Amino acid sequence: MRLTVKICGVRSPEVVETAVVGGARAIGLVFYPKSPRAVGPMAAAQLSRLTPMTVRVVGLFVDPGDEELGETVERVPLDMLQLHGAETPERVAAIREAYGVPVMKAIRVAEAADLDRAAEYQSVADWLLFDAKPPANVAALPGGTGLSFDWSLLAGRSWSVPWMLAGGLKAETLAKAVQVTGAAAVDVSSGVETRPGIKDPSLIWSFLDTARNL
Repeated sequence: MRLTVKICGVRSPEVVETAVVGGARAIGLVFYPKSPRAVGPMAAAQLSRLTPMTVRVVGLFVDPGDEELGETVERVPLDMLQLHGAETPERVAAIREAYGVPVMKAIRVAEAADLDRAAEYQSVADWLLFDAKPPANVAALPGGTGLSFDWSLLAGRSWSVPWMLAGGLKAETLAKAVQVTGAAAVDVSSGVETRPGIKDPSLIWSFLDTARNL
């Protein structure tokens, strides 16, 4: 089965084109103002419309309010909402019902106990995403940190919904990450950048080429 790849933190038409031509199955648009990968609704709408229907457009939010979500969903064509904050299962369910769009819930992982939280979201989220828990620093971003976690924590685990692996992935580490975790879908951001927020088409192509050959 072909590995599904999502390129997150897309900010330019060039990166959209590279991701699409290279075989990515999804792109991520970040709506978190503190992130160096953040895009505004106008730019995001343009990027979404440049993306063919065969590639899923995912909007990433961190503890969004109803007003923020409503305005963004109204202006930007999105195929999925990725919730990367401290959203409760009840909040995830409410968002999913209110906007009629599939929802992916990110679970921040540092130890085995963190995976237990995933069970709480299986009935309210369409996808789960396992990412590295950021350091205990108020300035730390909730994702896209370039950090990975102990992949063996996922070995042999399964959930009732599809899931995606994230956290410090690069072309050089992708094969091992998939082998250890059994992931069928992966999400990459910092691993295809020259610096935070600046995607490198050659790194994207290398990552996607590696994914095709697994």
